[in-house]
Amino acid sequence: MAETEILLESGTNEIEIMEFTIYGELYGINVAKVREIMMSEKVKPIPHSHPSVEGIFKPRDLLLTVIDLPHYLTGSVSEKQPKDLFIVTNFNKIHIAFRVHSVVGISRISWESIQKPDDTISRGEEGVATGIAQCGDNLVTILDFEKIVAEIAPETGIQLDEINKLGKRTEVNYPILIAEDSILLTKMIEAALKRAGYENLMFKNNGQEAWDYLERIKDDSDLKEKVNLIITDIEMPVMDGHRLTKLVKSDPKLKEIPLVIFSSMINQELMIKGKQLGADEQLSKPEIAHLVEVIDHLIQKGVKNG
Repeated sequence: MAETEILLESGTNEIEIMEFTIYGELYGINVAKVREIMMSEKVKPIPHSHPSVEGIFKPRDLLLTVIDLPHYLTGSVSEKQPKDLFIVTNFNKIHIAFRVHSVVGISRISWESIQKPDDTISRGEEGVATGIAQCGDNLVTILDFEKIVAEIAPETGIQLDEINKLGKRTEVNYPILIAEDSILLTKMIEAALKRAGYENLMFKNNGQEAWDYLERIKDDSDLKEKVNLIITDIEMPVMDGHRLTKLVKSDPKLKEIPLVIFSSMINQELMIKGKQLGADEQLSKPEIAHLVEVIDHLIQKGVKNG
């Protein structure tokens, strides 16, 4: 059993990838999502569960669902081997164990070394490859673990119905810039914010695209008419959300724009990182209604001060 630590400094645009294998193929996961690695154990099956849900087990005081990743990726039932490992993850405020065949090691690379797969590989919003990383001589497929879990258990993802609980909303035109690389999440966030009355939304595929846009407009006299608020994911190819936050909050002309980190990876360590970088708020991705409330507060505060 090995507990992982976050070794990276804040805002350096680097990522540590844990490489693992399934049927000899290399895959990767952001180390920041990994709680620990364990030898595989006997799992209690759960009737009528998703075919890729192996069951549950309780290593200590934590009851964990186990997802059979080889089955999920191939659709074939695999022989469980004694040397199989469980990667115990923590994201979206839930803990889940994933069965893998082996763990190779950890590579530290720049987000610039991670490319977004094209649709022939990722199948657009249906795909589970969030990026292809060059780790030394190897190409590593970074899996979208949030999408895997959301597909198996949709109730863990963003729920648009939460917006309805906020009561009657009025349409507003405050411009919001959103950096998000997931096609599926972009559509869900857009639908949720528009349902909440926020119609003036601009989406960028990663932090670099968002930063390029901000650099183009930051000297404009009508800056606040172009961006009232920024929302950013953390994990994105080319430039991550922490690097974007650092650049925005270090810029004398942009630093007053409220910035919200909206990510599946909001844990205690990353909350500290985001705060150090100057993020105004940090929220976990399923909390879409809370995000709307935070947007309401920050924009109204900006209007009063402004």
